[in-house]
Amino acid sequence: MNSPRSVTAAGADGLDAIGKNPAGAVLGFDFDGTLAPIVADPASARAHPGAAPALARLAPLVGSLVIVTGRPAAVAVEYGGFEGIDGLVVLGQYGLERWESGVLTEPEPPPGVAEARAKLPGVLAAAGAPPETFVEDKGQALAVHTRRCAEPEVALERLRSIIAALAERTGLTVEPGRLVLELRPHGMDKGKALRSYVDEFTGARGARPSAVLFAGDDLGDLAAFDAVDALRAEGVPGVLVCSGSAEVTALAERADVVTDGPAGVVELLETLAGSLS
Repeated sequence: MNSPRSVTAAGADGLDAIGKNPAGAVLGFDFDGTLAPIVADPASARAHPGAAPALARLAPLVGSLVIVTGRPAAVAVEYGGFEGIDGLVVLGQYGLERWESGVLTEPEPPPGVAEARAKLPGVLAAAGAPPETFVEDKGQALAVHTRRCAEPEVALERLRSIIAALAERTGLTVEPGRLVLELRPHGMDKGKALRSYVDEFTGARGARPSAVLFAGDDLGDLAAFDAVDALRAEGVPGVLVCSGSAEVTALAERADVVTDGPAGVVELLETLAGSLS
């Protein structure tokens, strides 16, 4: 398989392994910022127009496609236009929810989320949060966004400690992201979700994946990068892809391949699909 122009040696090995045995490969992706451009209103987010067609081309060529997102799984499917892609699995809420073949499986939210939901308006008011601050209710988690504020970074820093205190009182954890602080249950992260999915794939196939690729853009995706690195240490080739942005650089520093945002990720998917066809 032809590798992208700029790729690490480990990433090139991973891409070669996908090319040699695509039916054994697991390809994973974040949603927001990776397959969908970041927008001011999360409800307005939609996948890049080339994302669903590229995933549909790849689906019959590789062992498995999985999207691991902090969004509710059904929302990611709707906003991505993924409903008709056979073989695609969407793990929502950092793996708490699963969408597959049109069927959604989701647990009851933990009580701490309901408590935080009730207290959050008062907490934000007491902290002097700008009126443009808004809360995205994900059911299993609550995300506080400052992207619409006049000084979004300043607003985020003002809220960081008080959101952390609320998380401690309600038994939740805080996941920082691109101008967002998310309150979510402990034990939920993309690394655990991805690793569990890979283990499931291994059990079903009776063999470990030929390679694992994961593409992300934000701090919450670092846990998935860690999972790929752990698999590499166990002998499974891996590819770390960063959907590059000026807002977050931590992933680019660790990635094997850095693309120009979601458009670049789609281009990579199309290249993969073309080389495997």
